[in-house]
Amino acid sequence: MSVQARQRRVTVPEIASAKGQAPLACLTAYTAPMAKLLDSHVELLLVGDSLGMVVYGLDSTVGVTLDMMIAHGAAVVRATRHACIVVDLPFGSYEESIEQATHNAVRILKETGCAAVKLEGGMEMADTIRHLTSRGIPVMGHVGLMPQRANAVGGFKVQGRGDSGGAAVVRDARAVAEAGAFSVVIEAVPEPVGREATAAVAVPTIGIGASPGCDGQILVTEDMLGLFPDFTPKFVKRFASLGGEVESAAAAYATAVRDRSFPAAENLFGAKSG
Repeated sequence: MSVQARQRRVTVPEIASAKGQAPLACLTAYTAPMAKLLDSHVELLLVGDSLGMVVYGLDSTVGVTLDMMIAHGAAVVRATRHACIVVDLPFGSYEESIEQATHNAVRILKETGCAAVKLEGGMEMADTIRHLTSRGIPVMGHVGLMPQRANAVGGFKVQGRGDSGGAAVVRDARAVAEAGAFSVVIEAVPEPVGREATAAVAVPTIGIGASPGCDGQILVTEDMLGLFPDFTPKFVKRFASLGGEVESAAAAYATAVRDRSFPAAENLFGAKSG
């Protein structure tokens, strides 16, 4: 395989056609260095508004701004060559009107170079999704637990419990898919609900605490790596524990500074400075 072939970016139609195929591996990315490390291993990188909590130390995603999403989205796009890049529309940037959603989605696409935007909401957002996609703006949906609405449901809690709750999640997923979303994130629902919603729609579902039967999975990268101890959902599987290694490295560095054991310039460059 040529270098050019290896570096060809995964497209929105390719993600959409993955329904029922090999599961899609997806992760979040907020910075250029991390995105570059992840790029060749996944089909999709989401610049999620979870960056508000992971990067900025906010209590929720509500305080994330459009400018923040654009800055991080552009950095991730510049650092990658392979993964399909999707950027979240943050809270307050699309709910007011279809016109607001269109304006801000266009800003994200133009100013970041990403492939698509993601927005939260089910049946109530179907008209907005339909409007955006009919005008060439690819949209990823998001149902189940919607972090931007955590205040309204009493926090980050499993959604879709009981017959009526499960049916509502399935209805939302179907409405979003039928409105034109090319894929749907399903977050924090009982496993049977995730499986049922996946069977109910013709586009790929991306699970996060939903079901292994989804067409793909996504995790917050810092959760996966053990780098974000402040809040770790129960459904997260850690594939590394780098937080401890970072602390150990910082401690070793501080010791070296205090011991004055850093090399002199002549040892670094082979000649004395000055």
